[in-house]
Amino acid sequence: MQATQPRLSFWQIWNVSFGFLGVQFGFALQNANVSRILSDLGADLHSLSLFWLVAPIMGLIVQPIVGSASDRTWNRLGRRRPFILAGAIAAVLGMILLPNAPLFVAFLAPMLMGALMVALMDASFNVCFQPFRSLVSDMVPPSQRNVGYSIQSLLINIGAVIGSILPFVLTNVIGLENTAQMGQVAPSVIWAFYIGATVLLGTVIWTVIRTKEYAPEDYNRYKGLSETASVTTEGKKAPLGQRLAEFFTLVKDMPTTMRQLAVVQFFSWFALFIMWVYTTPAITQHIWNVDKQWFDPTFIAAAPVVPEAIVMAKGAAGDWVGILFAAYSVFAAIFSIFLAKLADKFGRKTVYAGSLALGGISYVSFLLFQDLNMVNVNLLITEVTVPLGAVKLLIPMIGVGIAWAAILAMPYAMLAGALPANKTGVYMGIFNFTVAAPQIVSGLTAGWILSSVFDNDAKYIIVVAGVSMLIGAASVFFVKEADKQDLEAAKGA
Repeated sequence: MQATQPRLSFWQIWNVSFGFLGVQFGFALQNANVSRILSDLGADLHSLSLFWLVAPIMGLIVQPIVGSASDRTWNRLGRRRPFILAGAIAAVLGMILLPNAPLFVAFLAPMLMGALMVALMDASFNVCFQPFRSLVSDMVPPSQRNVGYSIQSLLINIGAVIGSILPFVLTNVIGLENTAQMGQVAPSVIWAFYIGATVLLGTVIWTVIRTKEYAPEDYNRYKGLSETASVTTEGKKAPLGQRLAEFFTLVKDMPTTMRQLAVVQFFSWFALFIMWVYTTPAITQHIWNVDKQWFDPTFIAAAPVVPEAIVMAKGAAGDWVGILFAAYSVFAAIFSIFLAKLADKFGRKTVYAGSLALGGISYVSFLLFQDLNMVNVNLLITEVTVPLGAVKLLIPMIGVGIAWAAILAMPYAMLAGALPANKTGVYMGIFNFTVAAPQIVSGLTAGWILSSVFDNDAKYIIVVAGVSMLIGAASVFFVKEADKQDLEAAKGA
């Protein structure tokens, strides 16, 4: 009877994470288009970050619950796969309904309907995210962990590339309209969400079918768990009060590595949240030279008509954000290929810190790329005419992509070895606090900073993101990774 966890082939590791490609496809569509959708439905710049708070709040609530539940689950589908499949089905429903929010105006205001569908999508994405992270930790042996999370990062970014660029392709290749009047959603965005929902469900079903999770006795043997420490579904469910007490005890006693990574995560995700929320208005103002007043719903409502040039510029800028987000995902996917080898050679901390530093510098450099001269750009699939500054913004996307690849892989690779095997799911869920909390802080403060400090000049809030990422890079060097003694203690916990 084999006592050592077997090594997996490349395609086995690929199949474990393949569904994450579809989940990230949907998540990328949301990141690149929700600000655009909510703005078209009537949100102002100050309130945009408040609507985006739905995502981290859902993560804060959902992931620890799902993590704890998946630790205790073992049925015909396995341990993590039931949650991945359920989350995917719910996410598909949200992705179909969100771009159709204006159709439900007889029942709910479009803005409220949009916010509810964003909440449904985010809750569903989070139901998928946490079990996928834990599935890699469960299935991939320690010697392949860098590879496992690097492949997951690669697949995430492949999905993000396609999801980010899809509305642009539907407009410039297929010919769908990319503009919308106030209270409506552009047809290219609507169809992008339909396609994304289909891809999400298909890839998740692939992972569920092609990945066979270990039986409880095999898992316990591979992870070195005793009978008392093993994961089991037997016995009575503890009362709610006891479960809450146990949960807070876990939080209080979290591994040192996890606490130190939380600081890095705070500054990293604070920056990412700003980028996702404010890149569209930032480049519309800074690169397409649209006055900030055209992001004020009160001003727009008082204007006799929104000039056609403003409508077209907003549509073009919104499409280009998809190109930029796809670009950083391409660079992240490429970097993910080399990430494991770089981490093995130079150490995880060095690679992680250097990546974040490059991302921070890239955000700050947004200020340098304004150029209003219009140029024709051949994107292979089509040609477009955009300001030269928009093309130049592809340069900082290299650094942003490298930082994003590291954020997706390095903290989880560093953390996985510090966690007790029988509590991996719940601790991965708790670790999501370090993703959700900084986004909540960013959502509560970024809009105020933008309006009160920068007078709604959105390019400067991107600089704030850069400074935050640089602080995160410096914080990496204070993280102490688990050593062999820690790992042995964790196994017996």
